[in-house]
Amino acid sequence: MEKTQDYVNEAVRLLRQLIATPSVSRDEKAAADVMKNAIRSYGFEPRREANNVWIEDPHHDDARPTLLLNAHIDTVKPVATWTRLPFEPTLEGDRLYGLGSNDCGGGLVTLLQVFRHLVERPRTYNIIYVASAEEEVSGKDGFTRVLPLLPRIDVAIVGEPTGMHPAIAEKGLMVIDGIAHGVSGHAARGEGVNAIYEALDDLRFLRDYRFPNVSELLGPTVMNVTMVNAGTQHNVVPDKCTFVIDVRTNELYRNEDVYDFLCQHVNSELHARSFRLHSSSIPREHPLVRRCESLGLTPFGSPTLSDQALMPFPSLKLGPGQSSRSHSADEYICITEIEQALHLYMDLLDGISLG
Repeated sequence: MEKTQDYVNEAVRLLRQLIATPSVSRDEKAAADVMKNAIRSYGFEPRREANNVWIEDPHHDDARPTLLLNAHIDTVKPVATWTRLPFEPTLEGDRLYGLGSNDCGGGLVTLLQVFRHLVERPRTYNIIYVASAEEEVSGKDGFTRVLPLLPRIDVAIVGEPTGMHPAIAEKGLMVIDGIAHGVSGHAARGEGVNAIYEALDDLRFLRDYRFPNVSELLGPTVMNVTMVNAGTQHNVVPDKCTFVIDVRTNELYRNEDVYDFLCQHVNSELHARSFRLHSSSIPREHPLVRRCESLGLTPFGSPTLSDQALMPFPSLKLGPGQSSRSHSADEYICITEIEQALHLYMDLLDGISLG
């Protein structure tokens, strides 16, 4: 019990240090340095690729299955409505305030302590801990860059804030740029073809269409037009109207299929920025899910994206904190949430068979 409390204290100490180290996506070098130094201080030899830092099981055996423990070190930019200093860790009662404390610093530091605990325990599986970069922007120098350097992975726990209930499915994301074309002319004479009007039918279709296949865990695939831009000045009929579609796919639709469907049903020109962020899930019968349920945890589907979308193996999200606090002003995590998460991770993983 005393050693577990030492893990909690160390997790909080490291989280305070990370909050005080700005690590907005694509600018995580200093935070990666902090993680690398912390890992080395625990007696492990960290590896690093760009701003991704990881450690592998010192007792790795290729004949055993491998569990990945993952969380990200980057944050979004602080919003303007913070009433505290976002890069100053502030402890008020049980709450530790600071940018990245909840998303997902709590999971990041707790899973590292779990790794320290597990390497000293008899196990039938290998473990790898990865602190990844660029998660908030799904960047090419984040988890995608480090994945080819890792041993084969069989299953992953991603430490995003879920209130320590397992998110066993996650929606995918596809961003599409649309362009409606017209012909410019003088507004006073009604000349040309107004690209805004050309886009209207497409925008109405995108607003009203409902995908028929609804997931038990994730609900429907949804799409929203989130940006529209057209025109150069008031007296010129615009010859181009651009818009952006945010598509959140459930596991019943591939991003490529949704894109092909939309191309067939709108007149505007469409360009998907990427197809790679697919919906992800883990079978309910997987040993990790079954153990979660035996501990009284409730599986659910998550609408938010994480590095799970980049993982070609089963994974679930399970971490301290609440998703509703992420990307918000005065973000915080509770010290008791970190402590409870540490105990729950240990109960989940001690003695489990992943084979």
